[in-house]
Order: sequence, then structure tokens, then C-alpha cells
Amino acid sequence: MDKPASREEMLALLDWFQAMGADAAVDETSCDWLARGPTPPGAAYAWPRPDDAQPLTQPESAPTRRLPAQSPTAETTRPRAATPLGASEAETGARRIAREAGSLEALEAALKTFDGCGLKATATKLCFYRGAPTADLMIVGEAPGRDEDLEGKPFIGRAGHLLDKMLAAIGLGETSVHITNIVYWRPPGNRTPTPQEALACRPFLERQIELVSPKIVVAVGGSAAKELFGVAEGIMRLRGKWREIAIGQRKIQAIATLHPAYLLRTPAAKNLVWQDLLQIRSKL
Repeated sequence: MDKPASREEMLALLDWFQAMGADAAVDETSCDWLARGPTPPGAAYAWPRPDDAQPLTQPESAPTRRLPAQSPTAETTRPRAATPLGASEAETGARRIAREAGSLEALEAALKTFDGCGLKATATKLCFYRGAPTADLMIVGEAPGRDEDLEGKPFIGRAGHLLDKMLAAIGLGETSVHITNIVYWRPPGNRTPTPQEALACRPFLERQIELVSPKIVVAVGGSAAKELFGVAEGIMRLRGKWREIAIGQRKIQAIATLHPAYLLRTPAAKNLVWQDLLQIRSKL
């Protein structure tokens, strides 16, 4: 005779059931769902007993019990947040909206009304760009962080301060560089943007590059490089190599380098970024 399961084993089994999606007890006996026919789950139905020979019947619907009227509260009257669009639908709408923007101001206004990226629902502010509206060099990073989300500008935290020092080392500053990200709102917990989130923002980024009209685009970090170049390699394979990206009717020189946030964690990698910066200065 098998030994009865212990309390710990039963709890572990319940945890497994919940992980598999069985999170509610329905009945002690199994149900023949095919016998229900077109009746949807949740509708009132009289399940036949095993010894019943009568054909299956569906009883009349039980009368609906009316709940007592409740006074409206802040929770019940608060408007619901807009549901983000699907990735394909969001990209199609974004491409149409972005194409109509004739200036960076118009593009920013369009982003403020765009609901196709789910990051907007959890972010505090839109982080469009900082720096010069037109520039020979455009920096494209990954996503806003906490400081950027509060201020509404990209690259203003610790990583942003290091980026400014990197640019100053080759004679550039905020007045001569255009700085942005592949997504315009902070991901929760500073996580990496999903491909769907980057896809929804992609038309706005492409239009932004067209309006800025840079000679060189620098992808900062692996996520930015993969999104801009359409590749899957890691940043160590991508950095330091020149390539062309097609934006609108133009082909623009582009290069990837390490993210300043990575350099803060791994100072030994600064020599690699310095090599990339020297290439950028030479190209400019």
C-alpha cells in the first residue's frame, strides 16, 4: 500500500497545478465538455448523472440577482487607461503619424498623443531628445532611466554625465550633438525594451533622424545597435565597425559603441570606447 502524501507533497502538487494554469477548483467529478455543445463555459448547465438515461437538457437561465445600488466612488468613476495597440497596428499608425510631422516640434506633439506603445502608461514623462535640433552627430541610446523619466530628457543621469565627458574628449558638446533613444518612455524597472515596444517607436525614430539630418549616427549599447542595424549579434561584435543605414531617401554612416552605463560597471572597457570615439572624430 502506497504511503499517503505528506502535507509538503500536497502543497507542492498544488503549486504545480497553479503553475500549469489550474488555479480554481470546479467539481469533484470530471466534466464532458463536448456534451455541452455550443453552451459557453460559465453558463448555467445541468450536468447529467452517470446513471441518467435521459438526453442532456439545458435548464432555463436562473433569474439575475440585482445588486444594491452603490454610490459612485473615485475608483469606479476613474477613467481607464487606453489599451495599447498591437505591435503591427501600432507601427502602421505610427508610420502614418510620423510621416505627417514636418518638424521636431510636430513630431514631439504627435508622440504625446500616440498610444501605440505600452511604456507610455507606466512612464512619468516623454523623453524626446536633448541637444541640437540639427547636428552632424546623432546619438541613439536604449531607453530613458529613472532620472530621465523625471526630467523628460534622455541621458541626464550618471550615464548621461559620462556620455557628456566622452563627447567632450573629442571636442563635442550638447550644442553640437543630438541625443535620443530607440524608445521614448522609461521601461518599468529600467528593463530592456521589448521588440514590440521598439517597433512601435521605430517610425518616429526614423522620422527624427530624417529631420535632424546627421552625417553620423552612433548606436550606444547593444539594444540600440540591434534595433538600428537589424542584427542579432552582441555589442562586442558590433562595436567599432562602420556600416550604412537607410533612412528615408538617404544612407547614413553609423557605428556602435558601448553604453556609458556599462562603462560605469566595467571601467576597463573605456579603452574600447576611446578607440570608437577616435574613429568618430576622424570621420567627422
